[in-house]
Amino acid sequence: MAQMASKSLTSAAILLLLLLDWSATPTVARVRNRHRPCKRMVFYFHDILYNEHNAKNATAAIVGAPAWGNTTILAGQNHFGNVVVFDDPITLDNNLHSPAVGRAQGFYLYDKKDVFTAWLGFSFVFNSSEHKGSINFAGADPLMNKTREISVIGGTGEFFMARGVATLMTDAFEGEVYFRLRADIRLYECW
Repeated sequence: MAQMASKSLTSAAILLLLLLDWSATPTVARVRNRHRPCKRMVFYFHDILYNEHNAKNATAAIVGAPAWGNTTILAGQNHFGNVVVFDDPITLDNNLHSPAVGRAQGFYLYDKKDVFTAWLGFSFVFNSSEHKGSINFAGADPLMNKTREISVIGGTGEFFMARGVATLMTDAFEGEVYFRLRADIRLYECW
């Protein structure tokens, strides 16, 4: 009886070791390549916030405001409580009038009263011959930092299930009506 229990225990231990080795293999490969992106791209997106005077050119609009705010002017107190949706052009350079290679579509919301910061959820939807598909992003955007990182959480088409990080930098801004972000995208999981 002791011999059977010993064989069962040995078999279970071998099976466990094989499972651990099998499940660890992809993780080790990912860790080894973690610091070298499989794809890197830089894009600019241009956000023009509607302000009652620019309906023709606006690419973003305030859709939610706190009780003390309204939907045409960002609220005081670091814009806390404002929710903005956008459909911004994406360009390969920082010129607003360059041909768009896609659209940045999503929302940002100002989520802190005491610090100027936002939370972003958006996609880059490409319409060019160079790129087909979309890249999805989500995360906190501490706006006062020169550069900020936001997670790449998926994608479609050539970016199917992409994972990585985008380093955002405010490249230009004009008051509270226009800003341009530079997005340096590094994908670490490419399918």
